[in-house]
Amino acid sequence: MAKELVNLQKNNTKSFISIFLIIMKIFTKLVSVFLLVAIGSLFFFSCAEKEKCTPMVSFLETALQQAGENRVELEKVLSHYKTDPADSLKYKAACFLIENMPYYTYYKGKQLDRYLTYYTLLQETRGLGISPQVVADSVCHMYGALYLDSLQSYRDIETVDSAYLCNNIEWSFKVWQEQPWGKHVSFADFCEYLLPYRIGDETLTSWRESIYQKYNPLLDSLRASGVLDKEDPIVAARCLLDSIRKGGVVFTTAVPASLPHVGPEVAQLKAGSCRELSDFVVYVCRALGIPCSIDFMPIRGDENDSHQWVAFSDKYGILYYHEFPNGVSEVRKDAMCGMPKIKVYRNTFSLNRAMQEEMLKLDTAIVPLFKDPHIVDITFPYTKDFKKELHIPKDALYKGKPRSRIAYLCASKRMDWEPVAWTEFDGKNIVFTDIQKGPVMRVATYERGRLRFWTDPFEINVSNEFHFFTPSDSVQDVTLFAKYTLRADEMFLNRMIGGTFEGSNDPDFREKEVLYLINEKPKRLQTVVQSYSSKSYRYVRYIGPKYSHCNIAEAAFYTPNDTASLKGKVIGTPGCFQKDGSHEYTNVFDGDVTTSFDYIEPSGGWSGLDLGTPKQIGRIVYTPRSYDNYIRSGDDYELFYCARRNNWKSLGDQRSKADSLIYIKIPVNALLLLCNNTRGIQERIFVYTAAEQIWK
Repeated sequence: MAKELVNLQKNNTKSFISIFLIIMKIFTKLVSVFLLVAIGSLFFFSCAEKEKCTPMVSFLETALQQAGENRVELEKVLSHYKTDPADSLKYKAACFLIENMPYYTYYKGKQLDRYLTYYTLLQETRGLGISPQVVADSVCHMYGALYLDSLQSYRDIETVDSAYLCNNIEWSFKVWQEQPWGKHVSFADFCEYLLPYRIGDETLTSWRESIYQKYNPLLDSLRASGVLDKEDPIVAARCLLDSIRKGGVVFTTAVPASLPHVGPEVAQLKAGSCRELSDFVVYVCRALGIPCSIDFMPIRGDENDSHQWVAFSDKYGILYYHEFPNGVSEVRKDAMCGMPKIKVYRNTFSLNRAMQEEMLKLDTAIVPLFKDPHIVDITFPYTKDFKKELHIPKDALYKGKPRSRIAYLCASKRMDWEPVAWTEFDGKNIVFTDIQKGPVMRVATYERGRLRFWTDPFEINVSNEFHFFTPSDSVQDVTLFAKYTLRADEMFLNRMIGGTFEGSNDPDFREKEVLYLINEKPKRLQTVVQSYSSKSYRYVRYIGPKYSHCNIAEAAFYTPNDTASLKGKVIGTPGCFQKDGSHEYTNVFDGDVTTSFDYIEPSGGWSGLDLGTPKQIGRIVYTPRSYDNYIRSGDDYELFYCARRNNWKSLGDQRSKADSLIYIKIPVNALLLLCNNTRGIQERIFVYTAAEQIWK
């Protein structure tokens, strides 16, 4: 029995030792794994930290490698600011500029210099009744055509020298540090919205010092004020802009050619489109230490053009915007939020590398807006009807396999569609982010240099309901009065409400009778009305209501039986708002619907006829002042509708015989576009609903 117990104890001891050895073996493996994980994690995080620190060096070195012989000049700047610890921020600023230089080019040439005189001519001809388009045409005629690809182009990274770059950095820091509002400008905002030496592709020139000397005195009263908050950048911006927006501004979208940014000297002429006027504001504000950016919508939601403006933030970070020469407004409290748009972006000097890398992972063929993007999405603060995520219904997608993994959300531009947003596309799921609802959109991919559509055009209402403009098999007849939205004409149309046509046998109209009172705004080019009176009058006239400047384009008086309008001596109140003779009372009877009366005073203006002898007035025909987008008699028109994959299809062409067009058997729910093949370029998509053109 004792022997058996001894053997049992020995066996238990062996088992215990075996179990212990197994446990130790497992523990050793766990320790090994733990050590490997720990070492691996340490290595990973070291690499991660290294990668986190690498981009500045990597981007800088990549830029310097592209500088060629100019690398010496750029390294002079880096060495200059690297030696003194007090210049550490200036060194970082120099790195910021150099890292982003490879993406900027500019043009030089005598032909370009000649074409830039166009903006000088705009100012010289202001007030002379010469249209900007005539000035642009004269520049083309005088100097011949200009093609940018025929000009010599230069890269910033290869041409910007050390003196230029240091001068820009020194002046940027000077105004940042000396102006009282500079304390509320972070270094990041300083780099992006104060430091840049250029805006776009303008010819390089030193501009900071001269603009500073010219405009800085305008802020003396602010700096000396004990009442105004001189530490708030938006207060400084308002004070400055209230001064520089005074004086003659020539706004026009007419250009003699496709031109690069005009540069600081030409921009100070305050002539051109929203691009030139925005550039002017940016040059002046940045020269005086007021940080600002240019924000833009690639395409308006209800028009065919892009639009841009200058944006500011106050010391609390609240966003403001400015369209020169208007005032400065807080975005969230302004009509800007309600303006139709799909996307809003902000121009930045730095490359949006995150966007670039993300898109290049999906496709190497990218549309121009997002290729080398110097933009950031800033849609949210500019919108009211905002949609964080826009899921495109799967059943709305056309069948097929995409060749690109990037889907674009496109806005309408006449017959074209312009990409304004992007997202990943796997052939099934499409989700766009940060969109304003309302405008007509369409989804496409970019394949082989062109857009390939994946949906019919659609819109989303405030209730998040989709409506697709898919042409129906049902048809309808349509009557059309215009080819473009008349929203811009609204002021002119409303100014006719309350206007009266009068008859008298007294040249001074001391005794008169009302022949007709306009009680609603015109809906077409020519409105025909019957006279209230059957009496005869020698003198007839149109007199505008109060505060209308007597805006009217044409008026014609007819006897009950005549088909030709009555003729006579034109009489009226002289003087036009433009003070150049271009909008006088005589325009009302010149037979030209593109000319109009714009009386110099808000009230009291009129235009009429001395018929020589009394005549009975049977009917009156009047035409409102407009931007000439109504149907014009004698012009050739063609109506199109947006089909599915085949895009636009013609519904036939017509020569107008009056101020309207009638088309029969038009698909219901179709997106339509009316083109004038005789004149003009303004044409806009619409739908025909309840016997009315609804502009989109």
